[in-house]
Amino acid sequence: MPAFIAALGWGAGDLVAETYPVRPITMIVPFPAGGATDTLARFLGEKMRDGLGQPVIIENVAGAAGTIGVGRAVRAPADGYTLSIGTSTTHMLTGGLYTLPFDLLKDLQPIIYIGSEPLLLAARKDFPADNLKALIAYLKANPDKASVGIAGVGATGHLAGIAFQKETGTKFQFVPYRGNAPAMQDLLAGQIDFMMEPSSNFKSLLATGSIKPIAVTGKTRLPASPNIPTIQEAGLPGFTASLWYGLWVPKDTPKDIIEKLNATMRAVLADPAVQRRFDDLGIQISPYDQQSPEALRAFEKAEAERWWPVIKASNLKVE
Repeated sequence: MPAFIAALGWGAGDLVAETYPVRPITMIVPFPAGGATDTLARFLGEKMRDGLGQPVIIENVAGAAGTIGVGRAVRAPADGYTLSIGTSTTHMLTGGLYTLPFDLLKDLQPIIYIGSEPLLLAARKDFPADNLKALIAYLKANPDKASVGIAGVGATGHLAGIAFQKETGTKFQFVPYRGNAPAMQDLLAGQIDFMMEPSSNFKSLLATGSIKPIAVTGKTRLPASPNIPTIQEAGLPGFTASLWYGLWVPKDTPKDIIEKLNATMRAVLADPAVQRRFDDLGIQISPYDQQSPEALRAFEKAEAERWWPVIKASNLKVE
């Protein structure tokens, strides 16, 4: 250790934390520009600038269900200048769906569990069931006759639907689409019976009364739609499913840099203006006691232990 550092009583990590960052930071978004994760990343990047004193530049690296962008982050230098933002799909589910050249649970170091968005179980407007119990009864009386639209094989809504079938003893047909937009068009047209996808996708349809909301899969009701019950309140205790967001850096990133990034993000999430924006986006900010790197690691591991067996048991084939 150089004498001048020793004289100040600093270690190398303290010096890194004292000087970091000295140049712009890149945040890799594993989706194309314009999507929900990209919108969130750009908003948070702007807010992080004040705490870090450097701009956060968004880099969209899309493809292969987000694995190309995540792979780019895994291979980046562990110096705190490459951040990886993503969802439960890109940073957890793909580990069960694909044979990856990296380990999602080991090759990225968590920064913070940002928040989650519950799914909404919604049916076409003229569907015969008006609530969850009636829906389950209909599905049991008509096995494999109902159709549910999904935003691709292995997507969050697909796996939630598989878990729902197992939990309720029902059977229905999955109809895969290239994203939520075309699926919702068919839901509006009555070509499919229901969907179970992130709640924000249905915001405009709920406002116009174009669909029939059944239940949300979160632990609490949606602030914007308080009249829609949770799926547990509606008669399926213990069932939850959500799309969640987190922030990571490559493994071996210095601890002091991780702490600085975490502190910056905690301050961002505590900002009332940010909280209002999250409400608009339909995202529930993670509780303060779950905003540590260790909490995200534990949560990510628990989610993998829950969903990877579902993927394996279903023998899903993804392209």
